[in-house]
Amino acid sequence: MSGPVAEEARAKINLTLRVLGKRADGYHELQSLVVFAGIRDRLTAREAGDFKLDLTGPFAAALEGEADNLVLRAARALGEAAGFMGGAHLTLEKNLPIASGIGGGSADAAAALRALTRLWHVAPGDKMLARIAATLGADVPVCLLSRPALMWGRGESLAPLAALPRFWLVLVNPGVALSTAAVFRELAAPALDGVPDDPQPPPFATLSDLVAWLTTEGNDLEAPARALAPEIGEVLTAMASTAECRLSRMSGSGATCFGIYPGEEEAREVARTLKAAHPNWWVEASAAGA
Repeated sequence: MSGPVAEEARAKINLTLRVLGKRADGYHELQSLVVFAGIRDRLTAREAGDFKLDLTGPFAAALEGEADNLVLRAARALGEAAGFMGGAHLTLEKNLPIASGIGGGSADAAAALRALTRLWHVAPGDKMLARIAATLGADVPVCLLSRPALMWGRGESLAPLAALPRFWLVLVNPGVALSTAAVFRELAAPALDGVPDDPQPPPFATLSDLVAWLTTEGNDLEAPARALAPEIGEVLTAMASTAECRLSRMSGSGATCFGIYPGEEEAREVARTLKAAHPNWWVEASAAGA
């Protein structure tokens, strides 16, 4: 019996998120520039006769009532696609807050796909893995890639990016769980008008170049999310007032927000300050990983 096999499930940060409209199939047409932070969940897989998921970590309790966790759905989908007849005993160390706009569940599902291809010694191929990922959720394909990328369409279209300028993130969640579906309902996006062009961002030679471009793009879900959770505005105001903050914005459908900082020292100092001032907030400083 082989294993165990471990995989990281890094937090996904939407530096931008444009909602171009609602498609005829009912899904929303998205465009987003995504990076991944060092803060992460961790998934461990061992061989077993059937499927079992154990939960540990500071946010484990929030998932214990789920009848069919996305990690188990990913495992079953991969097993079916690969023709694997066994199972897996999975342990998820849940360090990322739930329903927080940083793709925790999607990253966990993607980690399960990566871990189980190794544990089971199966090779379904990148295209098959991408198709499985797309059936699990809009963020799972980019989380499977787990590197800076442009994503568009429903999330199934990806273009990995060349190295971005180095920077640090401070991530803050005010302790509010937001339903993605509720945020989209609040947005009430109009019907999509035509077929949009694929996104083409310019190269970013410096952090200032990147921030200047990000400033023109925005997150279309921020306003509807703030209407549902006014605490988001408090977080953004607090971060925007900190030293060396180049940009503060909400990630995904919220309520986690991020601030961009040029280096580790500045980011860690801001994280310490925000934790001291708001002990009930979840606050983490992390490099934006390549």
